[in-house]
Amino acid sequence: MTQQNHLRGVLLASSACILWGISEVAASTLFINNPHLTAMWLTQVRMISAGLILLVWGMVAGKHPFKIWHHRHAAWTAVSYGLLGLIPVQLCYFEAVRVGNAPIATIIQFLGPFIISIYYFLFKHVTPSRIELIGMIMAFIGTLLIVTHGHLNSLAISPVILFWGGLSAIGVATNTLIPRTILPKYGALTVTGWGLLIAGLFLTLLQPMWRVHLTITWPQLGLLIVIILLGTVAPFLMFARSLRDILPTTASLMDAFEPLAATVFSITFLSVQLTSFDFIGGLLIILAVMALSLNTHKMLHFLRRRRAHSSS
Repeated sequence: MTQQNHLRGVLLASSACILWGISEVAASTLFINNPHLTAMWLTQVRMISAGLILLVWGMVAGKHPFKIWHHRHAAWTAVSYGLLGLIPVQLCYFEAVRVGNAPIATIIQFLGPFIISIYYFLFKHVTPSRIELIGMIMAFIGTLLIVTHGHLNSLAISPVILFWGGLSAIGVATNTLIPRTILPKYGALTVTGWGLLIAGLFLTLLQPMWRVHLTITWPQLGLLIVIILLGTVAPFLMFARSLRDILPTTASLMDAFEPLAATVFSITFLSVQLTSFDFIGGLLIILAVMALSLNTHKMLHFLRRRRAHSSS
């Protein structure tokens, strides 16, 4: 494990979150143009479609995606990843947006990195370094400024918003932590593909998507394809691959790029005005990520120790 690997992991995770930000803008445009579209239907379609694409890709690439079901631990981990990781990080976030609004949902969801740090402290006895804590606080403040534009007095949080937002924050942690143990052996194509497909099929059992009667125009179909390919297939694959090179705490902090990217693309395509808070928040996020990218010593030591322990 080298500094080049670490930087590659940071670039993969941050690029994934930028693509998720683009996907948010595409989804918002889709919701505006088609009021009959629901978050549940969109989540089901993107998960099932993306999962099938990744698994077929894995078979063509000779990754043998069905081998994961030959080992009980790996199979249960893949199921847990889909149900406890992917569903909370997507559906619960959309529900928090539905019952509240996007700024509140984004702020609560960004508590995920702190949950990961608490998990590592309690169960792995790994204490966050000073630069990691500073980076988390800077990224959180940057996200806060971008999504609120400094109007903190408007953030009235009801119990139902806190419930869905809290589940989405836990989803950020579980989405990052759960698949990490099986990624080196089975690869990102297999693990991410099965996770997405399992999550999508489970949601379909709860609310069959074929019961929703929708009329999709060609431009809306184009947006849907963008959401599936650029907003689901590519970013989940990149994020899962990044976990082989960086710690979950670092990977989850890249989520700060999601509201930053969503803001930039909203300005570009939806004529949203950029404010000074957007500039300041974006600068804080970039500085936080730069600081964390240079903090490689502890990450290298942790990964070497973990690998030595697993091989002994």
